[in-house]
Amino acid sequence: MSRNGFSALKSEARALQLRVTPLREVELLSTHDQVLGGPSGQLYVGARFPADSAYANLICREAMKVGGRLAKEGVLGRFAVDFVVVRWEDNQWEPYAIELNLRKGGTTHPFLTLQFLTDGVYDGETDLFLTPSGREKHFIATDHLESPLFRVFTPEDLIDIAIRNGLHFDHTSQTGIVFHMLATIAENGRIGATVMGDTQAEADELYRKMEDALKAEAEEALRPLTFSS
Repeated sequence: MSRNGFSALKSEARALQLRVTPLREVELLSTHDQVLGGPSGQLYVGARFPADSAYANLICREAMKVGGRLAKEGVLGRFAVDFVVVRWEDNQWEPYAIELNLRKGGTTHPFLTLQFLTDGVYDGETDLFLTPSGREKHFIATDHLESPLFRVFTPEDLIDIAIRNGLHFDHTSQTGIVFHMLATIAENGRIGATVMGDTQAEADELYRKMEDALKAEAEEALRPLTFSS
């Protein structure tokens, strides 16, 4: 892939949530960096919020153009626009809109979780989410935290593990983990989680600790019992 003699150094998948109000006004609700995985590396497995500041404003401007056209066509309510952003050898980012979803999406639930738990507000101009006290909030969310080992857990086990390891959501610091999709744990070994921190690095570290804690607890639960004579 090339442009004006430059080769692409990096490409990333991004998603934005917007809404057209009954007054035909377009609101930018959130930006996300998609996390892809699976055998092909193209399966949506989660998202980070907000999107990287290097290109957040760029994709916001393009998404608002889409929103303006949808509002003119009579669309109401939430929708999402997916982009691939490409960084060229001259270090410039360029967005390419690839998908439009006229519905709530995979990033809607975790964003609303953060919003309801912190009473915070997203500012589309700064691409920051701030609580009433002025603290930044970030998250990493997934619907694909899974392992055959996790089938040993019940939903109650997950909550207990999070609390014992200090990973549960703390209303004082407004950081921590909220699980969802708990009904799938016994059959598929899969759960979802929204991991909230004051910085993206903190959210990523909490996510890593959660994965390590769940794996260690599952291995311990499945270890054969030994009896001394």
